Amino acid sequence: MKVLVTGGLGFIGSHTVVELQNEGFEVVIIDNLSNSSEDVLKGIVAITGKTPLFEKLDLREKAAVQNFFKKYNDVTGVIHFAASKAVGESVENPLLYYENNISSLVYLLQELQQKPEASFIFSSSCTVYGQAEKMPITEDAPVQQPISPYGNTKKIGEEIIRDTAKATNINAILLRYFNPIGAHPSTEIGELPIGVPQNLVPFITQTGIGLRQELSVYGDDYPTTDGTCVRDYIHVVDLAKAHVVALQRLLNKKNLDKVETFNLGTGKGSSVLEVITSFEKVSDKKLPYKIVARREGDITEAYANTAKANDVLGWKAQSTLDEAMKSAWKWEEKIRNKVS
Repeated sequence: MKVLVTGGLGFIGSHTVVELQNEGFEVVIIDNLSNSSEDVLKGIVAITGKTPLFEKLDLREKAAVQNFFKKYNDVTGVIHFAASKAVGESVENPLLYYENNISSLVYLLQELQQKPEASFIFSSSCTVYGQAEKMPITEDAPVQQPISPYGNTKKIGEEIIRDTAKATNINAILLRYFNPIGAHPSTEIGELPIGVPQNLVPFITQTGIGLRQELSVYGDDYPTTDGTCVRDYIHVVDLAKAHVVALQRLLNKKNLDKVETFNLGTGKGSSVLEVITSFEKVSDKKLPYKIVARREGDITEAYANTAKANDVLGWKAQSTLDEAMKSAWKWEEKIRNKVS
Protein backbone atom coordinates (compact mmCIF):
# COMPACT_ATOMS: atom_id res chain seq x y z
CA MET A 1 0.00 0.00 0.00
CA LYS A 2 1.53 3.30 -1.10
CA VAL A 3 0.76 6.27 1.13
CA LEU A 4 1.48 9.91 0.38
CA VAL A 5 2.58 12.00 3.35
CA THR A 6 2.62 15.72 2.56
CA GLY A 7 4.93 17.74 4.76
CA GLY A 8 6.56 14.40 5.57
CA LEU A 9 9.92 15.91 6.53
CA GLY A 10 8.34 18.21 9.10
CA PHE A 11 8.02 17.56 12.81
CA ILE A 12 4.85 15.47 12.98
CA GLY A 13 5.14 14.26 9.38
CA SER A 14 8.57 12.66 9.85
CA HIS A 15 7.49 10.81 13.00
CA THR A 16 4.40 9.56 11.15
CA VAL A 17 6.52 8.35 8.21
CA VAL A 18 8.56 6.30 10.71
CA GLU A 19 5.42 4.70 12.20
CA LEU A 20 3.96 4.00 8.72
CA GLN A 21 7.17 2.31 7.55
CA ASN A 22 7.35 0.30 10.75
CA GLU A 23 3.83 -0.96 9.92
CA GLY A 24 4.89 -2.02 6.41
CA PHE A 25 3.50 0.85 4.34
CA GLU A 26 5.42 2.18 1.35
CA VAL A 27 5.69 5.92 1.85
CA VAL A 28 6.19 8.74 -0.63
CA ILE A 29 6.85 12.17 0.87
CA ILE A 30 6.04 15.56 -0.61
CA ASP A 31 7.77 18.52 1.06
CA ASN A 32 8.83 21.93 -0.22
CA LEU A 33 11.47 22.22 2.57
CA SER A 34 10.13 25.65 3.60
CA ASN A 35 10.23 24.65 7.27
CA SER A 36 12.16 21.38 7.16
CA SER A 37 15.39 19.82 5.89
CA GLU A 38 16.20 16.97 3.53
CA ASP A 39 18.58 15.72 6.25
CA VAL A 40 15.49 14.42 8.08
CA LEU A 41 15.42 11.58 5.54
CA LYS A 42 18.65 10.24 7.06
CA GLY A 43 17.03 10.11 10.49
CA ILE A 44 14.00 8.24 9.11
CA VAL A 45 16.29 5.71 7.41
CA ALA A 46 18.41 5.32 10.57
CA ILE A 47 15.31 4.40 12.60
CA THR A 48 13.44 2.21 10.10
CA GLY A 49 16.16 0.89 7.77
CA LYS A 50 13.98 1.97 4.83
CA THR A 51 14.25 4.99 2.55
CA PRO A 52 10.91 6.64 1.75
CA LEU A 53 10.40 8.06 -1.74
CA PHE A 54 10.78 11.83 -1.72
CA GLU A 55 9.53 14.52 -4.09
CA LYS A 56 10.44 18.15 -3.47
CA LEU A 57 7.50 20.17 -4.71
CA ASP A 58 5.21 22.99 -3.67
CA LEU A 59 1.57 21.96 -3.33
CA ARG A 60 0.51 25.49 -4.29
CA GLU A 61 1.61 24.67 -7.85
CA LYS A 62 -1.39 22.91 -9.34
CA ALA A 63 0.47 21.47 -12.36
CA ALA A 64 3.13 19.98 -10.06
CA VAL A 65 0.41 18.24 -8.02
CA GLN A 66 -1.21 16.88 -11.19
CA ASN A 67 2.14 15.58 -12.45
CA PHE A 68 2.84 13.95 -9.10
CA PHE A 69 -0.38 11.90 -9.26
CA LYS A 70 0.35 10.88 -12.85
CA LYS A 71 3.74 9.57 -11.72
CA TYR A 72 2.40 7.93 -8.54
CA ASN A 73 -1.00 6.78 -9.76
CA ASP A 74 -1.09 3.94 -7.22
CA VAL A 75 -1.37 6.29 -4.22
CA THR A 76 -4.79 5.84 -2.60
CA GLY A 77 -4.02 6.92 0.97
CA VAL A 78 -2.96 10.48 1.83
CA ILE A 79 -1.96 11.98 5.17
CA HIS A 80 -1.94 15.74 4.71
CA PHE A 81 0.33 17.71 7.06
CA ALA A 82 1.78 20.33 4.70
CA ALA A 83 0.66 23.73 6.01
CA SER A 84 1.90 26.89 7.66
CA LYS A 85 1.14 26.57 11.34
CA ALA A 86 2.11 29.53 13.55
CA VAL A 87 -0.82 31.38 15.12
CA GLY A 88 1.08 34.67 15.60
CA GLU A 89 2.50 34.70 12.07
CA SER A 90 -0.96 34.02 10.62
CA VAL A 91 -2.33 37.13 12.36
CA GLU A 92 0.47 39.19 10.78
CA ASN A 93 0.33 37.56 7.33
CA PRO A 94 -3.14 36.08 6.74
CA LEU A 95 -2.94 35.78 2.95
CA LEU A 96 0.17 33.59 3.14
CA TYR A 97 -1.85 31.20 5.33
CA TYR A 98 -4.94 31.18 3.14
CA GLU A 99 -2.92 30.53 0.00
CA ASN A 100 -0.66 27.87 1.48
CA ASN A 101 -3.18 25.98 3.60
CA ILE A 102 -6.31 26.14 1.43
CA SER A 103 -5.09 25.94 -2.19
CA SER A 104 -2.80 22.98 -1.46
CA LEU A 105 -5.72 21.08 0.09
CA VAL A 106 -7.99 21.81 -2.89
CA TYR A 107 -5.39 20.64 -5.44
CA LEU A 108 -4.84 17.37 -3.55
CA LEU A 109 -8.56 16.63 -3.29
CA GLN A 110 -9.08 17.42 -6.99
CA GLU A 111 -6.65 14.61 -7.84
CA LEU A 112 -8.02 12.16 -5.28
CA GLN A 113 -11.64 12.59 -6.41
CA GLN A 114 -10.66 11.08 -9.77
CA LYS A 115 -9.81 7.77 -8.11
CA PRO A 116 -12.37 4.99 -7.54
CA GLU A 117 -11.74 5.41 -3.81
CA ALA A 118 -9.29 7.29 -1.62
CA SER A 119 -8.53 7.59 2.08
CA PHE A 120 -7.61 11.03 3.40
CA ILE A 121 -6.27 11.90 6.85
CA PHE A 122 -6.32 15.63 7.62
CA SER A 123 -4.02 17.30 10.09
CA SER A 124 -6.49 19.57 11.85
CA SER A 125 -6.23 21.40 15.14
CA CYS A 126 -7.98 22.11 18.42
CA THR A 127 -7.84 25.78 17.35
CA VAL A 128 -11.16 25.12 15.55
CA TYR A 129 -12.84 25.11 18.98
CA GLY A 130 -11.59 28.63 19.81
CA GLN A 131 -12.05 29.22 23.51
CA ALA A 132 -14.39 26.32 24.22
CA GLU A 133 -16.98 26.88 26.94
CA LYS A 134 -16.42 23.50 28.62
CA MET A 135 -13.28 21.57 29.51
CA PRO A 136 -12.24 18.97 28.55
CA ILE A 137 -13.21 19.57 24.91
CA THR A 138 -15.24 16.87 23.15
CA GLU A 139 -15.60 16.47 19.37
CA ASP A 140 -19.19 17.72 19.77
CA ALA A 141 -18.04 21.10 21.12
CA PRO A 142 -19.16 23.89 18.80
CA VAL A 143 -16.62 24.95 16.20
CA GLN A 144 -16.18 28.65 16.90
CA GLN A 145 -15.21 31.53 14.68
CA PRO A 146 -11.44 31.09 15.03
CA ILE A 147 -9.36 33.80 16.68
CA SER A 148 -6.51 33.46 14.15
CA PRO A 149 -6.30 33.04 10.36
CA TYR A 150 -4.35 29.80 11.02
CA GLY A 151 -7.29 28.41 13.00
CA ASN A 152 -9.64 29.58 10.27
CA THR A 153 -7.69 27.66 7.60
CA LYS A 154 -8.22 24.48 9.63
CA LYS A 155 -11.94 25.19 10.02
CA ILE A 156 -12.34 25.97 6.30
CA GLY A 157 -10.20 22.92 5.44
CA GLU A 158 -12.53 20.65 7.42
CA GLU A 159 -15.57 22.13 5.62
CA ILE A 160 -13.94 21.60 2.20
CA ILE A 161 -13.20 17.96 3.06
CA ARG A 162 -16.77 17.33 4.27
CA ASP A 163 -18.30 18.84 1.14
CA THR A 164 -15.90 16.92 -1.12
CA ALA A 165 -16.39 13.58 0.65
CA LYS A 166 -20.16 13.96 0.29
CA ALA A 167 -19.83 14.31 -3.50
CA THR A 168 -16.97 11.86 -4.20
CA ASN A 169 -15.45 8.49 -3.28
CA ILE A 170 -13.10 10.07 -0.73
CA ASN A 171 -13.38 8.92 2.89
CA ALA A 172 -11.68 11.11 5.47
CA ILE A 173 -10.69 11.37 9.11
CA LEU A 174 -10.10 14.79 10.64
CA LEU A 175 -7.58 14.61 13.47
CA ARG A 176 -7.81 17.63 15.73
CA TYR A 177 -4.64 17.71 17.70
CA PHE A 178 -3.72 19.62 20.72
CA ASN A 179 -0.02 20.50 21.34
CA PRO A 180 2.57 18.06 19.94
CA ILE A 181 5.96 18.07 21.68
CA GLY A 182 8.98 15.83 22.19
CA ALA A 183 11.16 13.82 19.83
CA HIS A 184 11.73 10.24 18.74
CA PRO A 185 13.43 8.22 21.53
CA SER A 186 16.28 7.39 19.13
CA THR A 187 17.05 11.16 18.88
CA GLU A 188 17.34 10.63 15.12
CA ILE A 189 14.41 13.02 14.41
CA GLY A 190 12.69 15.79 16.37
CA GLU A 191 11.38 19.33 16.10
CA LEU A 192 13.66 21.51 13.97
CA PRO A 193 12.15 24.99 13.72
CA ILE A 194 13.79 27.29 11.19
CA GLY A 195 14.51 30.70 12.74
CA VAL A 196 12.87 31.73 16.00
CA PRO A 197 10.56 28.95 17.28
CA GLN A 198 6.86 29.78 17.33
CA ASN A 199 6.03 26.98 19.78
CA LEU A 200 6.69 26.85 23.51
CA VAL A 201 8.78 23.70 23.93
CA PRO A 202 11.49 24.34 21.30
CA PHE A 203 11.82 27.85 22.71
CA ILE A 204 12.26 26.35 26.18
CA THR A 205 14.90 23.84 25.03
CA GLN A 206 16.75 26.48 22.97
CA THR A 207 16.79 28.75 26.02
CA GLY A 208 17.97 25.86 28.18
CA ILE A 209 20.88 25.16 25.81
CA GLY A 210 21.84 28.85 25.74
CA LEU A 211 20.72 29.67 22.23
CA ARG A 212 18.08 32.13 23.51
CA GLN A 213 18.64 34.54 26.36
CA GLU A 214 15.32 33.97 28.08
CA LEU A 215 11.81 32.68 27.52
CA SER A 216 8.88 35.10 27.33
CA VAL A 217 5.75 33.89 29.12
CA TYR A 218 2.82 35.68 27.53
CA GLY A 219 0.61 36.75 30.42
CA ASP A 220 0.20 35.55 34.01
CA ASP A 221 -3.26 37.02 34.58
CA TYR A 222 -5.38 34.33 32.90
CA PRO A 223 -8.12 32.68 35.03
CA THR A 224 -6.06 29.49 35.55
CA THR A 225 -4.36 27.98 38.62
CA ASP A 226 -1.14 29.96 38.16
CA GLY A 227 -2.33 32.65 35.73
CA THR A 228 -0.61 31.20 32.63
CA CYS A 229 -2.28 29.58 29.61
CA VAL A 230 -3.17 25.89 29.82
CA ARG A 231 -2.69 23.44 26.93
CA ASP A 232 -2.76 19.69 26.35
CA TYR A 233 0.79 18.60 25.44
CA ILE A 234 1.01 15.29 23.58
CA HIS A 235 4.16 13.34 22.71
CA VAL A 236 4.73 13.43 18.95
CA VAL A 237 5.29 9.66 18.74
CA ASP A 238 1.87 9.04 20.34
CA LEU A 239 0.39 11.48 17.83
CA ALA A 240 2.15 9.79 14.89
CA LYS A 241 0.79 6.39 15.91
CA ALA A 242 -2.75 7.80 15.88
CA HIS A 243 -2.36 8.68 12.18
CA VAL A 244 -1.46 5.10 11.33
CA VAL A 245 -4.45 3.78 13.31
CA ALA A 246 -6.74 6.31 11.56
CA LEU A 247 -5.47 5.36 8.10
CA GLN A 248 -5.90 1.63 8.82
CA ARG A 249 -9.46 2.36 9.98
CA LEU A 250 -10.30 3.85 6.57
CA LEU A 251 -8.43 1.21 4.57
CA ASN A 252 -10.22 -1.56 6.49
CA LYS A 253 -13.55 0.25 5.96
CA LYS A 254 -14.24 0.44 9.68
CA ASN A 255 -15.32 4.08 9.50
CA LEU A 256 -18.97 4.66 10.35
CA ASP A 257 -19.25 7.92 8.37
CA LYS A 258 -17.68 9.35 5.23
CA VAL A 259 -15.92 11.87 7.45
CA GLU A 260 -15.03 11.17 11.08
CA THR A 261 -13.45 13.50 13.63
CA PHE A 262 -11.20 12.67 16.58
CA ASN A 263 -9.45 14.77 19.20
CA LEU A 264 -5.84 13.76 19.82
CA GLY A 265 -4.47 14.76 23.19
CA THR A 266 -3.65 13.36 26.61
CA GLY A 267 -6.80 14.61 28.31
CA LYS A 268 -4.73 16.64 30.77
CA GLY A 269 -4.05 20.38 30.72
CA SER A 270 -0.69 21.80 31.75
CA SER A 271 0.08 25.49 32.28
CA VAL A 272 3.09 27.24 30.77
CA LEU A 273 4.71 27.40 34.22
CA GLU A 274 4.08 23.66 34.73
CA VAL A 275 5.83 22.94 31.42
CA ILE A 276 8.78 25.07 32.55
CA THR A 277 8.87 23.17 35.87
CA SER A 278 8.82 19.85 34.00
CA PHE A 279 11.74 20.98 31.83
CA GLU A 280 13.75 22.09 34.88
CA LYS A 281 13.11 18.71 36.49
CA VAL A 282 14.21 16.55 33.53
CA SER A 283 17.15 18.76 32.50
CA ASP A 284 18.36 19.71 35.98
CA LYS A 285 18.62 23.31 34.74
CA LYS A 286 17.07 26.56 35.89
CA LEU A 287 15.26 28.24 33.01
CA PRO A 288 15.50 32.03 32.66
CA TYR A 289 12.08 33.49 31.82
CA LYS A 290 10.11 36.70 32.18
CA ILE A 291 6.39 37.46 32.22
CA VAL A 292 5.36 39.76 29.36
CA ALA A 293 2.03 41.04 27.99
CA ARG A 294 -0.55 38.62 26.59
CA ARG A 295 -0.17 37.65 22.93
CA GLU A 296 -2.92 38.30 20.40
CA GLY A 297 -4.71 35.11 19.34
CA ASP A 298 -3.99 33.14 22.53
CA ILE A 299 -6.86 31.47 24.37
CA THR A 300 -6.99 30.74 28.11
CA GLU A 301 -7.11 26.95 28.10
CA ALA A 302 -7.64 23.95 25.84
CA TYR A 303 -7.36 20.28 26.69
CA ALA A 304 -8.99 17.25 25.12
CA ASN A 305 -11.65 14.83 26.09
CA THR A 306 -10.02 11.74 24.56
CA ALA A 307 -12.83 9.22 25.15
CA LYS A 308 -13.82 8.99 21.46
CA ALA A 309 -10.23 8.46 20.26
CA ASN A 310 -9.69 5.89 23.02
CA ASP A 311 -12.92 3.96 22.49
CA VAL A 312 -13.74 4.32 18.78
CA LEU A 313 -10.31 4.75 17.23
CA GLY A 314 -8.68 2.39 19.71
CA TRP A 315 -5.78 4.75 20.41
CA LYS A 316 -4.47 6.26 23.62
CA ALA A 317 -1.57 8.61 24.41
CA GLN A 318 1.06 6.76 26.46
CA SER A 319 3.76 9.30 27.38
CA THR A 320 3.74 11.75 30.30
CA LEU A 321 4.65 15.43 30.09
CA ASP A 322 8.00 14.71 31.78
CA GLU A 323 8.80 11.93 29.29
CA ALA A 324 7.96 14.19 26.36
CA MET A 325 10.03 17.05 27.78
CA LYS A 326 12.96 14.74 28.43
CA SER A 327 12.93 13.52 24.80
CA ALA A 328 12.74 17.15 23.56
CA TRP A 329 15.73 18.06 25.73
CA LYS A 330 17.80 15.06 24.58
CA TRP A 331 17.07 16.03 20.97
CA GLU A 332 18.10 19.67 21.62
CA GLU A 333 21.35 18.53 23.22
CA LYS A 334 22.09 16.26 20.28
CA ILE A 335 21.50 18.86 17.55
CA ARG A 336 23.45 21.57 19.38
CA ASN A 337 26.40 19.22 19.96
CA LYS A 338 26.31 18.49 16.23
CA VAL A 339 26.37 22.21 15.41
CA SER A 340 29.16 23.02 17.84
